[in-house]
Amino acid sequence: MISVVVPVYGIDRYVGICIESILNQTYRNLEVVLVDDGSKDRSAEILDLYASKDARIRVIHKENGGLVSARKAGLAASTGSIISCVDGDDWIGPAFIEKLYNSMVSTGADMVCAGQTRVLFDQAVQLVNAIPAGVYEGEKLRKLWSSMLSYGSYYRPGITTYVWNKLFRREVLYEPQMAVDDRISIGEDAAVTYPALLKCRKVAVTEYTDYHYRQREDSMLKQTTGFFDELGKLKFLYEYMIRWKDQVEKKDSAEAPEKEAKYGDVAGTDSFADLRLEQQITDFVLSICIMRSGGRLPEDDYSTYDKAYFGKKVVICSAGTFGQQLVNRFRETGHCKVVGWVDDDYWEYRRCCMDVDPIEQIREIDFDFVLIASVDTDFSGRMIRRLAEFGVNRRRILTVSVPTTEPARYSLIRRFLYGSNSHA
Repeated sequence: MISVVVPVYGIDRYVGICIESILNQTYRNLEVVLVDDGSKDRSAEILDLYASKDARIRVIHKENGGLVSARKAGLAASTGSIISCVDGDDWIGPAFIEKLYNSMVSTGADMVCAGQTRVLFDQAVQLVNAIPAGVYEGEKLRKLWSSMLSYGSYYRPGITTYVWNKLFRREVLYEPQMAVDDRISIGEDAAVTYPALLKCRKVAVTEYTDYHYRQREDSMLKQTTGFFDELGKLKFLYEYMIRWKDQVEKKDSAEAPEKEAKYGDVAGTDSFADLRLEQQITDFVLSICIMRSGGRLPEDDYSTYDKAYFGKKVVICSAGTFGQQLVNRFRETGHCKVVGWVDDDYWEYRRCCMDVDPIEQIREIDFDFVLIASVDTDFSGRMIRRLAEFGVNRRRILTVSVPTTEPARYSLIRRFLYGSNSHA
């Protein structure tokens, strides 16, 4: 049996679509655990109504404790040997669970990692993992581990952080999920997914994208002044993941003599110390800090912006989290004059009352530079080519860069989270 855990809070507009998509799966041997996390709308009533209609549904009502605590409650109450997680405002295609299950059975994998379809109003975009589709075990799995949080150039994860587009054997998910600090509310999926990956002996990566992630209007509009309030949550995340890294490396070191006695010198190549876990964690959390802060450190006397560009007329390219924060930071500081804001999905952002234009509008704007608002160098490369189509000279396109050495990145993440007086 497969248990599907669905956390629900304040989404009575969407949760019925989610439940229907689960009940209509071609794989029928399901247990659906719906967790009402103290909803104040009619979500709880909807869950109870569905439970009265289908014996496969179990409903848990609890006080509001956040997504982590809701998933813990659902997992603890579940009985399946295989676990799927679906967020209550998303939905899955009819064969989603069956296809992931077939992949798990045919390969013997402990976890199947799929892609997803991002649904933004009427537009759908299919996304897959950076690590290619395939079956990973042995040395191939170790290579996956070494790039699962940070793949290639800065910054892109090898395996997406999300819990909801994956299928887990219970034994690899249970401990990582139940161990997560309830206070973590940024990056909470990553705090589960990567520890679970490290418990796997075999992983299957597929390009199947029939998980539909709903990007709601309220999630598109990012906080513009709350980054410093989020620092505490980011500290919880960073410190939790570093403790996890320390624990797995300590356990691995303690088991090394036994491995060497059993396998000989080859055991040394199996050490977790060569997986770059601390570097990967630093890259991951640093990317969140940069995006959510707009590059502004919590110090009045320090700027992450190159002063050579101060006073210039700038067009911001991309209206996601980072783009929104950049626009607000420049308006606050006056470092640069924002004379335009462009995105291929401009009309979706206009529906959220953001003053965003199509990229081709750049032909009509008088600007000095275009700043691509992304920490993903692959995305930046694609946007450079798009801008070239509209006659923008490469020398007028700016991208975001981060320190290239590990010590410099560690220094920057410490400065973000603990301030300039930190010497740790």
